[in-house]
Amino acid sequence: MGEKGRLKVLPHYTYEDYRHWEGRWELIGGVPYAMAPIPRPRHQLLSSRIARLLDEALERAACPECVALLPVDWKISEDTVVQPDNLVVCGDLPEEDYLSEPPVLIFEVLSPSTLEKDRVLKFRLYEEVGVKYYVMVDPERLEAEIFENKGGRFRARGTFQKESFTFDLGPCRISFDFARLFAVVSR
Repeated sequence: MGEKGRLKVLPHYTYEDYRHWEGRWELIGGVPYAMAPIPRPRHQLLSSRIARLLDEALERAACPECVALLPVDWKISEDTVVQPDNLVVCGDLPEEDYLSEPPVLIFEVLSPSTLEKDRVLKFRLYEEVGVKYYVMVDPERLEAEIFENKGGRFRARGTFQKESFTFDLGPCRISFDFARLFAVVSR
């Protein structure tokens, strides 16, 4: 087959490969995705505020079965490892260096460099593996889109700016105040 007719074959990476990479990466279906080198200050401000508000909500709900985490490896399969910006897991934390069960709630703070990955690729992935709630936070528009997984499909629950939303995590229900989240960047 001549040079024109040759198929280009991309390498297919696994968790074992991923473990040895330097820097921040995600691996989806064997394809590596570089994380934004250093998130913008507004992104980091929102992410740290989400973590704080989730911790407070879990404390108010007296829900020791669930914890809020910042980015950690979530190994979905041998060729898929992601690091959501903020997440809530319920049940025992694993002994391994990574999560192996789906979080019940994921927040992704959108960045220009990861917008398509978060809105399309991760949306489908989180839906497929059974994440109950997926929240995409837009730092430019100061709004959050909430999707709830019902029957294996994400259903839009709305776009939130100043409202609160109650997440049913299973062991408990928590109320999240989006006005408090966005107040930190709209001053």
